[in-house]
Amino acid sequence: MGCCNSASSAAQSSKREWKPLEDRSCTDLPWLLIFLLFCIGMGFICGFSVATGAAARLVSGYDSYGNICGQKNAELESVPNSGMDHTHRKYVFFLDPCNLDLINRKIKSEALCVAACPRQELKTLSDVQKFAEMNGSALCHYKLKPSEYTSSKASSLCPKLPVPARLEASELNRGCIRDDGVISAPIPFFHRCAPVNISCYAKFAEALITFVSDNSVLHRLISGVMASKEIILGLCLLSLVLSMILMVIIRYISRVLVWIVTILVILGSLGGTGVLWWLYAKQRKSPKETIIPEQLQIAEDNLRALLIYAISATVFTVILFLIMLFMRKRIALTIALFHVAGKVFIHLPLLVFQPFWTFFALVLFWAYWIMTLLFLGTTGSAVKNDQGFVEFRVSGPLQYMWWYHVVGLIWISEFILACQQMTVAGAVVTYYFTRDKRNLPFTPILASVNRLVRYHLGTVAKGSFIITLVKIPRMILMYIHSQLKGKENACARCMLKSCICCLWCLEKCLNYLNQNAYTATAINSTNFCTSAKDAFVILVENALRVAAINTVGDFMLFLGKVLIVCSTGLAGIMLLNYQQDYTVWVLPLIIVCLFAFLVAHCFLSIYEMVVDVLFLCFAIDTKYNDGSPGREFYMDKVLMEFVENSRKAMKEAGKGGAADARELKPMNICNKNQKFY
Repeated sequence: MGCCNSASSAAQSSKREWKPLEDRSCTDLPWLLIFLLFCIGMGFICGFSVATGAAARLVSGYDSYGNICGQKNAELESVPNSGMDHTHRKYVFFLDPCNLDLINRKIKSEALCVAACPRQELKTLSDVQKFAEMNGSALCHYKLKPSEYTSSKASSLCPKLPVPARLEASELNRGCIRDDGVISAPIPFFHRCAPVNISCYAKFAEALITFVSDNSVLHRLISGVMASKEIILGLCLLSLVLSMILMVIIRYISRVLVWIVTILVILGSLGGTGVLWWLYAKQRKSPKETIIPEQLQIAEDNLRALLIYAISATVFTVILFLIMLFMRKRIALTIALFHVAGKVFIHLPLLVFQPFWTFFALVLFWAYWIMTLLFLGTTGSAVKNDQGFVEFRVSGPLQYMWWYHVVGLIWISEFILACQQMTVAGAVVTYYFTRDKRNLPFTPILASVNRLVRYHLGTVAKGSFIITLVKIPRMILMYIHSQLKGKENACARCMLKSCICCLWCLEKCLNYLNQNAYTATAINSTNFCTSAKDAFVILVENALRVAAINTVGDFMLFLGKVLIVCSTGLAGIMLLNYQQDYTVWVLPLIIVCLFAFLVAHCFLSIYEMVVDVLFLCFAIDTKYNDGSPGREFYMDKVLMEFVENSRKAMKEAGKGGAADARELKPMNICNKNQKFY
């Protein structure tokens, strides 16, 4: 179960024959059992929160004395006003709806169960009394009769005036908005009387309220979205089509795109460095006599800053130029991998839809997690808080269920994402190591899912748990940093930020290593630690190639995302500009651009994942095969041409090809039995 294998296992591992996609066996079974036990614990938490009555309190709501609205209640010990019959009082009403502690999830305002929510604003106690007499809904304390609402003692027992109108969904769904921008009387949200005027929550979201407090502006924005819903839908479909087209373009003109990106990066660095030195020289030659004495020190500081920037840019440009010089031969491999990745999508078109299935699975899990979290918030035994109101808290060992539930959120989410990585890796590995592409499985994606479920769920569980172990400390440190903001000294703040950055970098490195470990597992059916070790060794042996793929390739894909967002945004501006039904189309355009980036990211991230898997397959292929009879390469014809060109270049370079010679084993290119697919 640990990462370190015994000496005998290591010896067997080193002697094992390399047979891709053969001799499948279950990997990391102990971790699969641990993960299943953990999921059973998650199910226990959900069942416990529902079985202890939390569901009724969550859906129907309860007052400040522990009475669930809409039903008869049992009396609670030492709690006055408990055990009341609220069969006809189905809604929770807060006397002061603005007195809510949303951060600590505590109700500072007294809550009552009422028969109906006010549909109009009640400005005086006489209006409250009239509302109770006409609708049979008492909005003041239980011990106060409607006839006493105008007495002197009613001020502290009745709701804070004016009583705002409460939402009712029936009219909200029809979009009943008055001319002044106030929504008229919408059924209370989850049996809670929620006020229409959200300005009372300004202290919790001051920035948001500053923008939307003008109801007319909010009205125009919402009207703009509703009036342009057809355009928004069309632009979203456009971003989907553009993403598919871009993947096809990358497939056929990858060579041109990669070299264009490389040249633009170099020219941009040279141009930026030249501009900085030009500005520095210009300001240095400018006569100081024309500068006001008060601004002389500022000018000298600016000159010194320009010198520092220019020197830094020069060093960066030189380093970048040297890196590009050393990686110029490896860029050809990036081009070949992008070309082969396009072929993969032609043979495996269902790969395009893999992010949608993953997103759907994540949404289902997150919905379950939030539902259980809400149930947990209202479960437990009744206790009195500082205001004398009833709260439900879990005591004893069960109070740590919150932490278990949070760990479950991270681990299972990472598990779902890891399943996607393993599925994509398995499908691409099947494509790569099938010599005759006509013999591919009918559905390589489903075949990959089948292998994942039958053999490698334990490996996925172990890899996702390692990421969880890094994420949890980082989240705790981020929470501590946010809580201590403005209170800790500079040293503590610097240490916290450094730890957070280090953990973030470690998480990114582990994610990349995990993805390659899943690929190695899909190839050789080895456990997680063996696969991670093999993948790490191969990545180190091909460090320059990895750098080329992760710089040039990733940057090109990023520019592709920007291109799709800009193209969709430009089309949105042109279409929305001719929409005459409204004047504010900022919000529809933001929605379209966000969706376009999400779609482009989903498509191109899969493309990036396919390229990474192909590279590891290529590196393993060249490590175990040399092209001789019986050890033919599995690689595509495009990659074979890259190998042949590299071999010719090494022959011409003579001694200078020693570095590449260590990466590519000798091979027999003239082998007539070698086939290209």
